[in-house]
Amino acid sequence: MRALFASAESMEEEGWDSFFTLPYGSGIESRVNYPSIKLDLMNPIPLSKSAARRIVLNAQMLNGQGGLPSGKAGVRRIFDRLGYIQIDTIHIIERSHHHTLRTRLPGYAQSMLHDLQAVDRSVFEYWAHAMAYLPMADYRFFLYKMKQFRDPAHPWLKYHATPGELPLKSVLERIRAEGPLTARDFIRPDDRKRGPWWDWGPAKSALELLFWRGELMISERRNFQKVYDLSERVLPRGIDTSVPTDREMAEHLVRQALAAMGVARVKELFAFLQSTSVRDSKFRAVSWDRMTRTIDEMAEAKTIIPAVVQGDTEESYFLLGGAANADPDIPKSKKTVRFLSPFDNLIIQRDRTRRMFDFTYTLECYLPASKRVHGYFVLPLLYGDSFAGRIDPQADRKTGTMILHSAALEKEFKPSEAFYGKLSDAIAGFAEFNGCRRVVIEKTTPAKLKSILQPRLPRG
Repeated sequence: MRALFASAESMEEEGWDSFFTLPYGSGIESRVNYPSIKLDLMNPIPLSKSAARRIVLNAQMLNGQGGLPSGKAGVRRIFDRLGYIQIDTIHIIERSHHHTLRTRLPGYAQSMLHDLQAVDRSVFEYWAHAMAYLPMADYRFFLYKMKQFRDPAHPWLKYHATPGELPLKSVLERIRAEGPLTARDFIRPDDRKRGPWWDWGPAKSALELLFWRGELMISERRNFQKVYDLSERVLPRGIDTSVPTDREMAEHLVRQALAAMGVARVKELFAFLQSTSVRDSKFRAVSWDRMTRTIDEMAEAKTIIPAVVQGDTEESYFLLGGAANADPDIPKSKKTVRFLSPFDNLIIQRDRTRRMFDFTYTLECYLPASKRVHGYFVLPLLYGDSFAGRIDPQADRKTGTMILHSAALEKEFKPSEAFYGKLSDAIAGFAEFNGCRRVVIEKTTPAKLKSILQPRLPRG
């Protein structure tokens, strides 16, 4: 039992989306076979592919149009729109949650997210489809998952999430008496002969299980290390902790997903904020049947509107009511270069990225080096409303050097002189964000790109 829970932490350290699912590869939506969808969709609104992309990028706050307030207010606005920011531990460049926020808010600083969690209590951490920062106002919509850890119904959960010999009571009592603690606070080498409870393994495992059960929350992070405290001391006064009905839960997911995605298929709505693995079905907020019934009801009430995207006639898409009428009003994306985290909200559903943007992306850090095509931690390059290339960066913090192991443009992309200038500026800005004073490019595709970019980049 102890080893099983200790391995959960190691999986998190390696960037797994959770201890009970697989690491990201082709996308979260590919893990389950969906039943056929039977919805009464009369007169769906036709959308061109370019209009659909504009709606999506506008919803994702990635069209370069600005409009976000500065500071913490801007970060809060991002959370309200997107519904979550995924946490990942890989640190070859700045961690994903900071990267994702900075992509949308150029003036973002890490202290802003820290304060929102530790001081303002307007965001909290918990499992969504993966570990994520979430708006505190949505806390009640994660009670269903906490209940599963307290009273597991699935055989797998009964085996893995049963307290067993874990020192749950002792850990709770110590935090109640001493205040917020980290896993390291439970390491007591001088007490190892007294018994197993204060060994790092069972104490850390107890902390995590109590966190999953909702009895503890992450009060803050110090150098990325979790600080645990009693949930009653972290939750703000007046926060709604009532358990939503299945219908409330489904409608919340649909509304939040469409606010974040702009336009989406039923499968993509179902995959938003919850696992789609068959093995993890008990962790889902709502069932597939409940989701499709709610979508049908919301469409009938015109709360959401069905649409058909040009070139994709297999299934219907949906938008929030009113959004479809804004086609001429949604501005085209500015020709801005943005490097996206592999866990960025725009691209986390890989099949959706392929369908909507004609761009195939796979995170290759989980593959053996011999099987990687683009690199270890490749970042897609968004330019305007399309993907123009990829970079494979590494921040060498000891020397203050941003190393681009590769920078490649898509074969069909035709760069201009203006693009080269914006790309070099974006690389320089990204290096600064990662604490690097100089940039070194190892190789590019096409080869001439290196000679164009390197002279324009900071040399320390």
